[in-house]
Amino acid sequence: MIIDGNEIEKRAMKEFHKGNRKEGLRIQEEFAAAFRTEYAEKDHCTCRKACRYHGNCKECVAIHRAHQEHVPNCMRPMINKKIEILSELTEHSYAENLR
Repeated sequence: MIIDGNEIEKRAMKEFHKGNRKEGLRIQEEFAAAFRTEYAEKDHCTCRKACRYHGNCKECVAIHRAHQEHVPNCMRPMINKKIEILSELTEHSYAENLR
């Protein structure tokens, strides 16, 4: 099972965006059930550097929400993709100024 960019969860989000909350929740539970089954005994964390909270998303996210200095390693690729899309609005001039 691939978590990042999962097609089942993408279908759920399409339903939510259409205003079909009931169907979105049904599909989302399909993803969650498959996740629970697939990762009951496996490591699902995509962080390249394991820390004390590796695989314990609930505590990891709570810690990052509490200190608010940066985001968990596993979320960085997703956030960077979103930032790149926003940066296109200014022809990536912000990123160019950082170089």
